[in-house]
Amino acid sequence: MRDEFLDRLRSVLGEVVDDPDILDSHRNDHATFCTAGVPRALVRPTSTSEVQEVLRLASEFRVPVVTQGARTGLSGAANAVDGCLLLSTARLNRILEISAEDQVAVVQPGVVNAELSRAVLEQGLFYPPDPSSWEMSTIGGNIATNAGGLCCVKYGVTSDFIRGLEVVLASGEVVRTGRRPAKGVAGYDLTRLIVGSEGTLGVVTEATLALRPAPEAALTAAATFRTIEDGIAAAAAVMAAGLSPSLLEFLDQPTLRAIQGYRDMGLPGDAGSMLLAQSDRGALAADDVARIAEICSAHGAVDVAEASDAEESAMLLEARRLVNPALERLGITLIDDVSVPRSQLVTLLRGIADIGTQYDVLIFCPGHVGDGNMHPTVVFDRGDAAAEARALQAFGAVMELGLRLGGTITGEHGIGTLKAQWLETELGPVGLELHRRVKAAFDPLNLLNPGKVLL
Repeated sequence: MRDEFLDRLRSVLGEVVDDPDILDSHRNDHATFCTAGVPRALVRPTSTSEVQEVLRLASEFRVPVVTQGARTGLSGAANAVDGCLLLSTARLNRILEISAEDQVAVVQPGVVNAELSRAVLEQGLFYPPDPSSWEMSTIGGNIATNAGGLCCVKYGVTSDFIRGLEVVLASGEVVRTGRRPAKGVAGYDLTRLIVGSEGTLGVVTEATLALRPAPEAALTAAATFRTIEDGIAAAAAVMAAGLSPSLLEFLDQPTLRAIQGYRDMGLPGDAGSMLLAQSDRGALAADDVARIAEICSAHGAVDVAEASDAEESAMLLEARRLVNPALERLGITLIDDVSVPRSQLVTLLRGIADIGTQYDVLIFCPGHVGDGNMHPTVVFDRGDAAAEARALQAFGAVMELGLRLGGTITGEHGIGTLKAQWLETELGPVGLELHRRVKAAFDPLNLLNPGKVLL
């Protein structure tokens, strides 16, 4: 039976993928635990005008559209819904401009984060947002989830570096938000509204990104502690001392052991916690690292290693970037993303340990301790229904704990489907209703990534 919608799409794009095996391989992002539907087809437009045509046809035929980047997300935001059209931005992958004078880059959404970072570095510039998946994740996906990264403690998240966007609405209309200059406050801030909306308000086809002068090579310190409390106390003291580390990361004992089991990094299995800290302040970096090392020692560090050059620093940080693959080999991972005030971190970590005991589950807890964004990760065996039920209960209990401590259910991974049921708890009924009205204004037919963010 002929499919008029797909026929019309082919007349516009040429290639429309409806092979079941290919579609099945594109159903999920990295949150494989989250439900994914069966898509109708996959398209890979190469221009804004093609995206416009796709969305016009989708609106005409009332076909839901799920936009996908590299599918490295961790909340199910890029998962298919039944009967949807998957719109991949993989071929919208050009760096259109890098301006050293204006300190901006203009890029399409399919550009990979690390490739952009290397390209701007060649011109003495720096794009700070660096999620752990930066060698795979795309700028469009980073925008969709308002991704963070290892250097958020100093530089902030993706939204802090978005000057403007080109967005195709569900109707096929194009809107440009923001502006190129560093300052501009005319009208509502539609740019920040789009960033973090997870493809529910429009399809980003171009982004103007703010850049900074490239810092000198960073230096790193790594400190191990007997307990979680000592590591957290040292991190708090580093921040209170007026230092401005470009990175401050935390690894608990279970995570250290998982990384060491995945790859021999020389990590001590008996350490209760580890801090990784970095300074990129050029000639002052060595002094910063030495001061951080002193603070860690004063707070009970068992061992402190100071990197002497950039190569040694990179080796120390490799362990942090191995967290996700190290945990994924142990079972299904439910990666939480709670952020709390730094003053509440010890209470959060103790509470997470109690939750793991209460529900008899393994919970690993790495995170960006410098800005209070932790990633408690519940790991359970695939196919064990009882373990799955306990894991879900523990996952929810961690989010409840984070909210009670004045925090949020997500600091950088987004809502997707994984946390949609918890959003009302955080926003409250009035806030949630405002979200729904905004969604209806942008997408009155509810065709863009339906069922994500808002239930």
